[in-house]
Amino acid sequence: MKYRPLGSSKLVVSEIAFGSWLNLAEGDAQARATACVHRALDLGITLIDTANVYGRGAAERVLGGALANIRRDSYVLATKIFFPMTQTDKGLSRAQIHKQLDASLERLRVDYIDLYQCHRYDADTPLEETMEALSEVVRAGKVRYIGFSEWPVDRITAALAIPGVEKFVSSQPQYSLLHREPEESLLPLCAKNGISQIVWSPLAQGVLTGKYQPGARLPPDSRAANDAINGFFNQAWLEPKLLQAVQALRPVAAEAGLTLSQFALAWVLRQPNLASAIIGASRAEQVDENAAASGHSVAPELFQRAETILERASTSVLP
Repeated sequence: MKYRPLGSSKLVVSEIAFGSWLNLAEGDAQARATACVHRALDLGITLIDTANVYGRGAAERVLGGALANIRRDSYVLATKIFFPMTQTDKGLSRAQIHKQLDASLERLRVDYIDLYQCHRYDADTPLEETMEALSEVVRAGKVRYIGFSEWPVDRITAALAIPGVEKFVSSQPQYSLLHREPEESLLPLCAKNGISQIVWSPLAQGVLTGKYQPGARLPPDSRAANDAINGFFNQAWLEPKLLQAVQALRPVAAEAGLTLSQFALAWVLRQPNLASAIIGASRAEQVDENAAASGHSVAPELFQRAETILERASTSVLP
């Protein structure tokens, strides 16, 4: 496992992060999730990412149990705030930041969060109030650093211009071979301001693993087949022409000595502004494969070939 600095902070994080956007239940599912966390730590993954809204606190509770006997300074813990926890508990007001942070600390069984992230921008709360409240929790020792996820570029710029408040050190955008929008304006802005990327869905919701075959039934254990969570799935990525293009990446990945998943992860890691790519897993062997994507030097022409293959397919099926 290789490690990278996180923006202007003093944190150093693993190139692969373990994410916990999980549908958690009692018993066996919880035990599997805990096993995956422990495998990630054993493999050198140090960045653990979650959010209060995942399972309405369930993911944080499971992580709290999984990390209970792990030395606190051996991992970097990141969580998020914004989405509704109840009908009235939502957003980034001063009151919510203090209330939701304390609840997250309790569920995670820790005294501080290394990275507290605004899960989305809150247009209903003055930006100054949000930034002041985030600064208060940092200065109280409950949070070390702050970040954001999927904020509009103009709001990031506005936050950076507010005097006397803590500055963001991380950004969490969706970024993959199939979703490259952050390259346009987000990455250049962040690079100029000491903000690193921790990207979510680097495998494009599992499409870049190659498990979805053109013309075939959806794998029964896949996200796309799971009615509980597939409302968030990008159905355009299941178009046969695009899935055929993904399968055409296999020999390209093989030339690099990588599996398709590892190649897709190595592609996002080519970005110098990127600190870590978040992977999820329901089985320990998935953690093994994805963690092995770290530290590879891939010939740029292989990445260029992959981009060309997907761009040709994407222009005909994606809006």
